[in-house]
Amino acid sequence: MTEVQRKGTNLEGVKACVFDAYGTLFDFATAARRHSGSLGDQADKLTALWRDKQLQYTWLRAAQGRHADFWQVTGDALDFALDTCAIDQPGIRDNLMASYMTLDPFPEVTETLDRLKAAGKRLAILSNGSPGMLESAVRNARLDGVFELVISVEESNGLAFRRRQSRSSRPTHGTPMRHHEGGLVQSICAKS
Repeated sequence: MTEVQRKGTNLEGVKACVFDAYGTLFDFATAARRHSGSLGDQADKLTALWRDKQLQYTWLRAAQGRHADFWQVTGDALDFALDTCAIDQPGIRDNLMASYMTLDPFPEVTETLDRLKAAGKRLAILSNGSPGMLESAVRNARLDGVFELVISVEESNGLAFRRRQSRSSRPTHGTPMRHHEGGLVQSICAKS
């Protein structure tokens, strides 16, 4: 039973659902799990630190006006996590970064998206992931054709970044949306 079924979420009137990619659709822990033989008991610690730094570096760079694409941020965060965990194995960085390009979807993703699509919902991804990262993740998860749009903030030439830097905290157009990381049901769903 999916989370949508368990919670009995009422999606009546919802026409479109827009999902974040990492941590909502795609399990960022996949990369370290694939290399758990090499990482041993450090795999979970590395995963948590890598993700924490990935988010912190994104926020810090945005606050400082020093944009870097998500692939760069992901690599910088991994470097910090590897150093902190004292993991210095030949090729491990490259292997982990390659695995990040093909993260597994969470177990409930395919079924939930199929149900939403069957119910006539329009589906999209809006992510700070780089276009190549998103394309690879969607293809690897066999979700090609499920989403009407896969939008990277990189494709907007930093539009989302500039909006965050503006003094106005209100959206300039559209329906207000809410987002809470960690679950399909909690993704952005807009009524229009």
